[in-house]
Amino acid sequence: MAAMKTNGTTRKTNVFSHIRYEHMVAGFSGGVTSTLILHPLDLIKIRFAVNDGRTTTIPQYRGLASAFITIFRQEGLSGLYKGVTPNVCGSGSAWGFYFLFYNSIKTWIQKGNTTTPLGPTMHMMAAAEAGVLTLVMTNPIWVVKTRLCLQYGRESDGSPQTRYKGMIDALTKIYRHEGIRGLYRGFIPGMFGVSHGAIQFMTYEEMKNKFNQYRNVPIDTKMGTMEYLAFAAISKLIAAAVTYPYQVVRARMQDHHHTYAGTWDCVKQTWRYESWRGFYKGFGVNILRVIPATVITFITYENVSHYLLKKS
Repeated sequence: MAAMKTNGTTRKTNVFSHIRYEHMVAGFSGGVTSTLILHPLDLIKIRFAVNDGRTTTIPQYRGLASAFITIFRQEGLSGLYKGVTPNVCGSGSAWGFYFLFYNSIKTWIQKGNTTTPLGPTMHMMAAAEAGVLTLVMTNPIWVVKTRLCLQYGRESDGSPQTRYKGMIDALTKIYRHEGIRGLYRGFIPGMFGVSHGAIQFMTYEEMKNKFNQYRNVPIDTKMGTMEYLAFAAISKLIAAAVTYPYQVVRARMQDHHHTYAGTWDCVKQTWRYESWRGFYKGFGVNILRVIPATVITFITYENVSHYLLKKS
């Protein structure tokens, strides 16, 4: 809460007054839709990312097609959807919270006037703050999703505490055997990942603003599907290329088949044994997944949010 004095009168401004739950509903809808469609690619990306070439319990795939066929043959259709429940919960809640926090912070900075342009720096700051808040709330879900995606057809260690029956069982066992630290594995590289969202949202917002200014209409004017599609894809591609290495480090930190002394140890080992290529393992699969996922999420969000806000 902050108080501002204007002409002898005190006007109170509160960030909570700018919260619109329509953004959360729209973000949740977009995240769930894209996740249900593209989860198999996410699972394969994670398996590629954690494959350091030295851990014998990890299956080896020759490429994307090989991974699809091998997983389907050995684990069935359900194998391609391992970890889908926490992924749906994680993506839905993450996008919902992110859009809620981002738009609340942005509107607060704009003092309630959504037609006020903020510029790249303020867009990036709002996106970064929203990213930190979202990560704090969703990191345990991402740990569970990673663990479930990395349960292969036959676990060599057979340890009951690392075999999970589902999302709730995984949350319970991780907390029981590893404590809060276990649920927040990968949190530090995840914090670096906040820059991913900041770059993406800054690029996306600036392109939208410039396009609407070119059309001589207010910057919050609804655009066509093709414009949203193009801006979402371009912004995601730029952010993914710049920040992908943190995703590899985070996945390896969360994988129970690997043991690292900490984030820096993971970075050093990856560089020592795999050079820079190790930090981009699974990048191709990731691009095939995140570009359509982002397009689906953003188009769903923009249309649902405009519909809900118009009705409210």
